[in-house]
Amino acid sequence: MRDPYYITTAIPYINARPHVGHVLEWFQADALARYHQLLGKDVAFTSGTDENSLKNVQAAEKAGVETQIWLDEYAKIFEDAFAFFGIRLTHFRRGSDQKLHWPGVQKLWTRCLENGDIYKKTYTGLYCVGCESFYTSEDLTKEGFCPEHLKAPESVTEENYFFRLSKYQDQILALLNSDEHQIVSGQYKNEMLRFIERGLEDFSVSRSSERARGIGVPVPNDDSQVMYVWFDALAIYITALGWGGDETDFEKYWPSAVQVIGKGINRFHSIYWIAMLLSAKLPLPKTTFVHGYLTADGQKMSKSLGNVIEPFQLVEEHGLEPVRYYLLRHVPTHADGDFSMTKFAEVYTADLANGIGNLCSRIAKLCEKNGIAGGTVLEQFSVEFDQAFSNFEISTAAEWISEQIRKLDGFLSEQTPWTKPPAEQREILVVAVEKLLSIGYHLQPIMPKTAERILQHFSQPKIIAITPLFPRK
Repeated sequence: MRDPYYITTAIPYINARPHVGHVLEWFQADALARYHQLLGKDVAFTSGTDENSLKNVQAAEKAGVETQIWLDEYAKIFEDAFAFFGIRLTHFRRGSDQKLHWPGVQKLWTRCLENGDIYKKTYTGLYCVGCESFYTSEDLTKEGFCPEHLKAPESVTEENYFFRLSKYQDQILALLNSDEHQIVSGQYKNEMLRFIERGLEDFSVSRSSERARGIGVPVPNDDSQVMYVWFDALAIYITALGWGGDETDFEKYWPSAVQVIGKGINRFHSIYWIAMLLSAKLPLPKTTFVHGYLTADGQKMSKSLGNVIEPFQLVEEHGLEPVRYYLLRHVPTHADGDFSMTKFAEVYTADLANGIGNLCSRIAKLCEKNGIAGGTVLEQFSVEFDQAFSNFEISTAAEWISEQIRKLDGFLSEQTPWTKPPAEQREILVVAVEKLLSIGYHLQPIMPKTAERILQHFSQPKIIAITPLFPRK
């Protein structure tokens, strides 16, 4: 039996097409999945679509189409996007799936209710539609804006169901302090500890069916209410594995979970979700992996500035592997990063065309000239590479590969095999091929197609010249 390993991405709203921030997260999660598959683990990899959201309703209304038609169209766009960007999901769950998702959410609700953690009250609060969340005045900026969307939230008075988050304050604090539930990296853990220490307040877990425009998972035994979007969407992590139905995969993979998310939704995952699972007496996921945000040329991306990076167009024009490489290597895994076409072009030339691409061409030509046979792939990661992935530092692992490429290039320049007698040339080139195959093996989680091409080409019975992996532009 192989060890199970479960990876999830955040469950995106589908009020617009996928953006480059989604793609950054998907690449990070996919790299983790591929790495652990290469370690021989039985990996499950889940994403889905957050459909029971007022944001989606408003997007459909603005487009002048029925909400369910919008949801069906955009769920398909997102599902197709995973394939387009080379993301190998094993499970995908839609929030509007009444057969496979809703029963599991209602089961989770019922468990929390039976544990005395859901109650009904009238509440007035500051609600941000963009976040689908209530805020206190302390949470807002000094201008009174939502910190994520920089817009003033609306005041909403409504009778809703609430979850007793306050009941779990001490327990969650202990879990995070002990790393029994690990938040990566430390800065994000400290943010959550400070948030808890301010005092956790019970939060709304439903809204009126009227305000939700009839979209949402019905609250059991109360048709006037549907579940709050976060209670519903977070449950996709377990309903995708069959929770509430055929629970074979749930029993197999949960709770060996790493949940890959952006920093703006950390508290929903590291506090709210943990409390819900504690209430339902379910095992907790092992890790919340938090990444930062992307800027464009040093500025926040926005349609008004016209600086939004369109990931589909970027891949169509420059190729999937260069885009994947840039986002995994040149964006710090757990910090904010910047994307600029100028930097992207520089990276393409320096790291890919003149780096790994030129190195492969040089070695292949010399091998063909000297009749060198391909080597054997040593299927083992280096200690440094393993450590980087174990610490969820994907950009560090990618930098380690870059260092090996520079070292191999330096080895060829120092040894100058082209100036040596044939026997000595062959000795040097055999070593170079072995090192290149090791680089190819390590590249598999970062640039899978490039890695596959290197491994196949330099392990064949006779190595011949190779067409450029990354043609110069």
